[in-house]
This record gives sequence, structure tokens and C-alpha cells, in this order.
Amino acid sequence: MKPVPDKPLRTGYTTGACATAAAKLALQTLITGTSPESVSIYLPAKQWAVFSPEFVERKENSVKAGIKKDAGDDPDVTHGAVICAEVAWTDELGIHLDGGEGVGRATKPGLDVEPGEAAINPVPRRMITEAVNALLLENGAGRGVSVVISIPGGEELAEKTLNARLGIIGGLSILGTSGIVRPFSTSAFRASIVKAIEVAVASGCKHVAATTGGRSEKFAMQHLSHLPEEAFIEMGDFVGFTLKHCKRLGIEKVTLAGMPGKFSKVAQGVMMVHSKSAPVDMNFLADMAKEAGAAEAEIEAVREANTATHAADIMAGYPDFFTIFCRNCSENAVREVRGGLVVDTLLFAMKGPLLGKAEYSE
Repeated sequence: MKPVPDKPLRTGYTTGACATAAAKLALQTLITGTSPESVSIYLPAKQWAVFSPEFVERKENSVKAGIKKDAGDDPDVTHGAVICAEVAWTDELGIHLDGGEGVGRATKPGLDVEPGEAAINPVPRRMITEAVNALLLENGAGRGVSVVISIPGGEELAEKTLNARLGIIGGLSILGTSGIVRPFSTSAFRASIVKAIEVAVASGCKHVAATTGGRSEKFAMQHLSHLPEEAFIEMGDFVGFTLKHCKRLGIEKVTLAGMPGKFSKVAQGVMMVHSKSAPVDMNFLADMAKEAGAAEAEIEAVREANTATHAADIMAGYPDFFTIFCRNCSENAVREVRGGLVVDTLLFAMKGPLLGKAEYSE
């Protein structure tokens, strides 16, 4: 019997896209005195999206608007939440963005925002700022404006996430890099990995690079410029699955390319690196720091680090740490498939510098 293909899953919009739409809608109402029936924003995914307001509330000196988040078929805790933006004129020029009720605040290092800042990630910050600035210029409003993003009930919803463990306290994060939520279908993603490996093999590739995402693929392409485009496989969280199918299909060498967060799990021997699959073992990272010759204070700092990225920042002065890190990844990868592959690991920092590399085979 042939397998029934997955039903196409409906996409949705990120909290960042909803916050941007709410901010634009509120500002447009503040400027014109009239609430539009809908508002359009240009997403980082290079397409337009149209949003209708859940509500628009005019106050004496500000306007607050809300957009109900539609996450499509993705099982997102924020699906149905109302993402709000309150906009007001300020005496000080510029755009002053902050988080209010239900938006968390960073309390630890190693995150995408600095401690003390509202948990509005860099891409949504840019989206909101650019949309607001464009509307101000369009209307000749040479004034400063404050934008406060809030999520009613966000603090309760955040209890269902890892925010508190990461040091984001008091609510949810405003997230998204493309503006679009693409539902996660395990079987469809696995099928796409196998197809990508088959294409690489059909193109004559014996060496492929398996990356955890778009950024790591970009960095890997810069370091492995001799490989053809077909050799780059986006494996996402499915490290073990990808390695096994590479071996099965006759690939001789796999370069794993990723960043400390997911690869800290590979270094531990965990081959499914989704955030919910297994926690990062900070004691394991501390043991690697000790092996690399770090001082006792730094070893303890790694043990107490907030994230694997934070631990990597602490160990920036110890290149041996990253070599050991990569060696563990490569050794575990080869053992996962019981030999028969050469595996090397490229570990990148969030902004692209190569932190370490190591190769292993049996």
C-alpha cells in the first residue's frame, strides 16, 4: 500500500509580523484619526501580508491596536493570542520601542537581546522600526514616537515555553526571521532530506554538507566553496536521520555545519536536536572547558551559563575548547552510523566566524 502523502499544511504569521502590523495600524490611526479596515506590511520573506485588526482603541494621547495571531497549522502556544501595539507621540525624536504586559524581558546573557531589554528579537525590531519610520516619512510627521508591544495573557502562555529557563521573565518573546510560520511536518521534512541527498548523489557528489538551517548553510557555503550547490543539505534537527541516509545512499564524507546551541547536543551524542528533544548539559560543556585547560572560574562560569551560545562566548579565548567540541560531534556522528563515513564538523558563531573544526572516521 502506498503511503498517503501529508495534507498540505497552512502557513501562518509570526509574532513579529503581527506586532509590526499592530504598530503600523495604531500609528496610521494616530496620524489620520481614522482606523483602517486592514493594514499591509512587507515581510522579510519578500512578500506582502494583509492583517485586519482585532480591535483599535483610541485614548487621549495614544492609540492601541491588536492583531490576533494566526499560526496556521503550526502547534504554536501563541496561536490565537492578540499581539498589541500602543503608539504615542513623544517630545524626543526617534522611534522608542519597548515591551509591555505579557512581553518578556531578558535577564541573562547569551540571548538575541541584551539583559534588561524587552524580548523583541532583532528581525522583529527592525520590521517594526522600518514600518513605523516609513509611515512617518510618508505623512511628513517629523516627531518622535513610542511603540509599546504587549500580549494580554502572555505571562501565562510563557509558562508553556522555555523562556523562564533561558532567562526571559514575565512573558513571551516577539520572534520570527521571515514573518511566516511554516508548520512543522516531520514526515514531509524527512522526505525532503532524503530527496536532497538523492539529488546530490545523482549529481555525482561524494561529499555533502549537512546544515541545521539557512544561516549555517550560508556560512558553510563560504567555507566549502569547492562543493556544488547540490551538495548542501538542510537537515534541520534531524542529524542522525540525515547521516544514516547519507551512508545508505553512498555518500563518503559528510560535513556537519551548525552553531553551539544545536551542536552542543550532537557533542553529547544526541542526534535529534530539536529544542524539546533534550536539554543542553552544562556539566558536559564544563567538562570540555576543563579538558581545554580553562581556569576554574571559567569552568564554573560555563557550568552556570544560560545557553550553549553563552558558554561559547565565555570560552572565546580557548580555541582548544571548540576543537574538542567539534571532535565530539564528529566522533558521535560516525558512531551513530557504525562507521563507514568520514565526518567533519564546522562550528560557527551566530554572526559567522568559524569557531572550530574537527574530522573523524573509523
